[in-house]
Amino acid sequence: MSDFLDLTLDAGALTARLVDQPSVSGTEGPLADAVERALRTLPHLTVDRYGNNVVARTHLGRPERVVLAGHLDTVPIAGNVPSRLDEDGVLWGCGTTDMKSGVAVQLRIAATVPEPNRDLTFVFYDNEEVAAHLNGLGHVAEAHPDWLAGDFAVLLEPSDGQVEGGCQGTLRVELTTVGERAHSGRSWMGSNAVHAAAPILARLAAYEPRRPVIDGLEYHEGLNAVRIEGFVATNVIPDACTVTVNYRYAPDRGAEEAVAHVREVFADCGVAEFTVTDHSGAALPGLSHPAAAAFMAAVGGTPQPKFGWTDVSRFGALGVPAVNYGPGDALLAHKVDERVAVDRIVHCEERLRSWLTS
Repeated sequence: MSDFLDLTLDAGALTARLVDQPSVSGTEGPLADAVERALRTLPHLTVDRYGNNVVARTHLGRPERVVLAGHLDTVPIAGNVPSRLDEDGVLWGCGTTDMKSGVAVQLRIAATVPEPNRDLTFVFYDNEEVAAHLNGLGHVAEAHPDWLAGDFAVLLEPSDGQVEGGCQGTLRVELTTVGERAHSGRSWMGSNAVHAAAPILARLAAYEPRRPVIDGLEYHEGLNAVRIEGFVATNVIPDACTVTVNYRYAPDRGAEEAVAHVREVFADCGVAEFTVTDHSGAALPGLSHPAAAAFMAAVGGTPQPKFGWTDVSRFGALGVPAVNYGPGDALLAHKVDERVAVDRIVHCEERLRSWLTS
């Protein structure tokens, strides 16, 4: 097991090794052990560990520090481990896209770029695919925020080799209306809470989402009902109804502003209770930062906005602008036929190396 993660392997072969070591969320320990052992063989790095999270850093005194981050866990395996390389150079298996190919790129850069033009921090963390309170990057940020200090960060989440800047925030709110329970045969004796929710649904149907442009990227917000609860029985007038609303908001809005906006939208809709159930903030793309400009020049392409939420938000909360850039295709993440083209992994590695050595 000592040479399980042989960092002299090419990025494709290293991805296969990572995939062949199962690491479903909550079981990342053996893989974290292997990552730590491999990194400790590199004399230009200092290595720290917190739980199943491993952080390695250079200390060259460069004027800028860049963080390269990736999670070690995958969703549950669906008969797609061990990995398989087909005749077209495509690697199949759980985590190939999300995101062991990105982790392989991190490890290759750590091993082959001992004197980068910017100081580097490599972060390998657990429990990204499950509840936010279990997220290893969040745990490191709380316990050792200095380990994550930097001027710019790249999260190697799957983006199909395109830069995706920042991320939108996600806010879930429960809007509750109340009525009076009664027998449906004598409905006039009660008050239907589901009917009382009609103004909420009408407001949602008429809502015009913003599309702000930030750092040249056009984000697209959304405000949608994602769940309705409150029915009692088919012969009972319901006395409570809860509409769960999900607000996806652009990174020019802060967390408190997002909550205030949703309150304002439904202020006159008869909402009896307004409860925030989940909230993860947005992250600015930071493409105007000099390190980001050099990054874009090295990797090429046209940057895109990240409409979904990713852990770049955690870097944003630490004041570190961040982008998503990885070799996998996000549309294949979590699928039984998850796969990644090996040449995309190699391309991603080469582009990062160019940025960090030119």
